[in-house]
Amino acid sequence: SGEIIIIQDADLEYDPKDYTKLIEPILSGRADIVYGSRFIGSDPHRAVYFWHSLANGFLTFLSNIFTGLKLTDIETCYKVFKSEIIKEIKIEENGFGFEPEITAKIAKKNYRIYEIGISYYGRTYSEGKKISWIDGIKAIYFIIKYNIFR
Repeated sequence: SGEIIIIQDADLEYDPKDYTKLIEPILSGRADIVYGSRFIGSDPHRAVYFWHSLANGFLTFLSNIFTGLKLTDIETCYKVFKSEIIKEIKIEENGFGFEPEITAKIAKKNYRIYEIGISYYGRTYSEGKKISWIDGIKAIYFIIKYNIFR
């Protein structure tokens, strides 16, 4: 019901203390949408899963090819929107398909999109991490689906 909507995972790999810097570009009138990036900035990052980082870089690169954006982290949890923007987008995917879908859909509009470096406290599989290589394959499908066929 507010003017800004922030997406936050429940597992707290992302720290809510970053909210202030994530909403600042919107509050100052410079941005319509802000992505939090785990790959830029100097905030703390837990050093886990090299292959996940490499896969994320590939998926972001592939998405950028289709969208023309220059993002560093499309698979980030933190996506911040002016509420009127996210409310006008029909979201079709559940789960990890949301990231490529929403990125493709906002890229087709003339929104001002920013990225902000965030902290990241990644979990291990023994700590409850759920994503797997099959989610990466699905992400490729969703990138193609929402950039070419929609």
